[in-house]
Amino acid sequence: MSDAKEKVINEINEKDIKFIRLQFVDIHGTPKNIAVSLSKGEDIEDLFEDGMLFDGSSVDGFVEIHESDLLLKPDPETFSPLPWRPEDSGAARLICDIYTPEGKPFEGDPRSMLKKSLAKIQSKGLSYNIGPEPEFFIIDQDVEGNYYPIDQGGYFDVEPTDLGTDFRRQLVLDLEKLGFEPEGSHHEVAPGQNEIAFKFDDALRTADAVITFKQAIKAIVDTMGYQVTFMPKPFFGENGSGMHCHQSLFKNGENLFADDNSESGLSKDAKYFVGGILKHASALSAVCAPVVNSYKRLVPGYEAPVYKAYGLKNRSALIRIPAARGKATRIEYRCPDPSCNPYLAFAAMLEAGLDGINNKIDPGEPVEKNIYKMSEEELAKEGIETIPSSLWEAYHALEEDTVIQNALGDHIYNEFHAFKKAEWDEYRIQVFGYEQRKYIGI
Repeated sequence: MSDAKEKVINEINEKDIKFIRLQFVDIHGTPKNIAVSLSKGEDIEDLFEDGMLFDGSSVDGFVEIHESDLLLKPDPETFSPLPWRPEDSGAARLICDIYTPEGKPFEGDPRSMLKKSLAKIQSKGLSYNIGPEPEFFIIDQDVEGNYYPIDQGGYFDVEPTDLGTDFRRQLVLDLEKLGFEPEGSHHEVAPGQNEIAFKFDDALRTADAVITFKQAIKAIVDTMGYQVTFMPKPFFGENGSGMHCHQSLFKNGENLFADDNSESGLSKDAKYFVGGILKHASALSAVCAPVVNSYKRLVPGYEAPVYKAYGLKNRSALIRIPAARGKATRIEYRCPDPSCNPYLAFAAMLEAGLDGINNKIDPGEPVEKNIYKMSEEELAKEGIETIPSSLWEAYHALEEDTVIQNALGDHIYNEFHAFKKAEWDEYRIQVFGYEQRKYIGI
């Protein structure tokens, strides 16, 4: 038995863990789990060795009913007691990889697809690190069921204007108990909007952390009588919620994006990685901003990253290069929002960046102007295009991009594309109150 498995078994006994949640995600990134009662004689060693069969036909994007059986195999490195559950006869979580009954990795498992992309670079001694900054709104409902933000705070506000202080504090403490390292937390620009940034870590561990974060945040805020939403644009006229992703490649402990001898402090690989992200930005948006509402956030005028450009410290570009250098050198890709499936988004970003490195895609010179204030003529002169303005445009861009399709794999790409097409078709036939108010008098 491996040391990791033995450590899990010892901790289960020491902490009186009676329930194990075998967790995975569907194609949308929605957490799913099967709870196993250890008090009923379930042997945790057998779970590690044999896994647990489940009905994959009942999960979005997995398999048809005639091929329903799939196998959950827990990753012992992901074991963690759940701090929001009772301590007596407590519950713990193990994140699982999904296999076919024959023991092969299931090609529809988002976590396995990220592991597949990471395995390609790990064979070359590389690691891919990501530090996401997921934003969210704390909201409540009035007697008529209308949602509203819990406060009227703004960027970096403090109590009593900021009503999320205690909530963020509890969330950070619980995330630390789960083994994650939040780097900072604060009130964001919009009323009721908050952010908790994650410390740089391996992309797989970080994707696990994002899923855990979204679970924890909803469990905690529920005890406080409020709700949380990761909807990209819940309120008209206010900034939306993004999940900016800081990322870099390392080899033997050295940051491959850093070059002290270059004028910008960036290596050629860093610039090529940026070139790859920009080249594939339209298709990436389908994966990183994957719902109809994402494109209500991605509009000019709300600090939204809609322009295909990069800049040194420039927050008006799709990609920003923060000022930190040396081992902290990184690129910040600003399109993703917290509605995305982090396993798929991270895999797609990695493959786009690697395409840039492998094919030496030059991103050109950084843009150091406020792109938001540039006219259409100036944008055309600089060659700055925009990312898709709707889910319809985004999934059509994905149809033309084999690099991002390959990052998802055939199974997930086909299922994902079908879901996005259906989502757009459902949306486009709706009639909204805005339309009735504007056109009812025609």
